[in-house]
Amino acid sequence: MENTTYSMPRLNEAAPAFEARTTHGVKKLDDYKGKWLVLFSHPADFTPVCTTEFTAFAKRHAEFQALNCELLGLSIDSYYSHVAWVRNIKEKFGVEINFPIIEDLSMNVAKAYGMIHPGAADTSAVRATFIIDPNGILRAMVYYPMTNGRSIDEFLRLVAALQTSDTHKVATPEGWQPGDKVIVPPPQDVDAAEARMSEGYECTDWYFCKKAL
Repeated sequence: MENTTYSMPRLNEAAPAFEARTTHGVKKLDDYKGKWLVLFSHPADFTPVCTTEFTAFAKRHAEFQALNCELLGLSIDSYYSHVAWVRNIKEKFGVEINFPIIEDLSMNVAKAYGMIHPGAADTSAVRATFIIDPNGILRAMVYYPMTNGRSIDEFLRLVAALQTSDTHKVATPEGWQPGDKVIVPPPQDVDAAEARMSEGYECTDWYFCKKAL
């Protein structure tokens, strides 16, 4: 049995560049410079789990845009299949898919982003999601199995959390939502650790302190 391996992108490095035909014309990664981007793949058009995800992304598109973030879908289907599926979703579900979907018949984008997992799917691209920052750096990636759909709430939350960390140089705890307290980075030497408890933060111990923004 052939053991084919594909490259995997790495966090905090430049996201793989691409130029591809989409339902909204040719798109390049560079087109999204200055914006956040959620790039997500799906196994195939006209499949039920993917349909729920695409309608959910479309319904929340304005919320992503409010975070200076765009959406870009992908599957190993043709442009014509994408167009037919988008039209079907509008007709049957009453939802307009107003973000581009990449045609990736060559599998060039899927391979560059490590979306090919032969053991996980009988179609070409697994359910993968990549969050890319305004400088083109890959900041997060999440893979889901074929049987289970993604949570759009989580990707909105994650984009907001990444933006908060960048702006305020803090970390965010489990389940963090905008408005919640954030985690202050731990002290980096003994003197800073000694001083931390008296710096006015909400501290459980020297390494675990929170603050409101």
